Amino acid sequence: MELAERCNPPPIIVSFRRVNEPRPPWYSNWRNPWAVVRFLGTAAVGFAADLLVKHAADASLRQPDEFGRMPQLNVIPGWLQLEWTGNHGAALGFFQGHRWFFVIVAVAAVIFLSQLFTVSTRRQRGYQIVLGMLLAGALGNLYDRATLGYVRDMIHIFPGRRFPPGIAEHLPWFWSTPEWFPWIFNVADSLLCVGVALMLLHMLIDGRQKPAVTKSSKAETK
Repeated sequence: MELAERCNPPPIIVSFRRVNEPRPPWYSNWRNPWAVVRFLGTAAVGFAADLLVKHAADASLRQPDEFGRMPQLNVIPGWLQLEWTGNHGAALGFFQGHRWFFVIVAVAAVIFLSQLFTVSTRRQRGYQIVLGMLLAGALGNLYDRATLGYVRDMIHIFPGRRFPPGIAEHLPWFWSTPEWFPWIFNVADSLLCVGVALMLLHMLIDGRQKPAVTKSSKAETK
């Protein structure tokens, strides 16, 4: 029996996991200059672009003509038009009024996005850029609400394009007109919408990759 055990020793399982390896501090991303550039740099560029477009709209689209009509600039006729409007509600014109409620929500969003960046990993570089886009959108509209009491909007897509009467009669309640897209928005709204879509895509892809990694790691240990 002893001879058999000497000839066939039990397999040695080697684990590369470092049990006592210390975790990086919670503020490690804030000490990583490239991570900070991806997050805050993206936010700064998006915030500056939003303010520049709003300033240009104030200068060229806010003054009514001699007939009291607000000027409109057709960038691409039937597809893109610029016209100034003040939005006292949420994105795309929903929930008019309640200025300070939206200010509190925007401040909470800024804190939440900062926390998401703090806990993100070094491999999530694209995710950190998406968080910067969302931060830029939140700061852009927060600036308007805190300083002006409303948000400046100026981008109108598909102007004048309407649904046929058969479809227009069955549009949901929040569709104020039979136009394809009756709302006017700004750069900050665009960053928020695109950022949310990219974040959902990231969560979907990341959720699919984790089970595959877990299965492969279990197979390697067997």
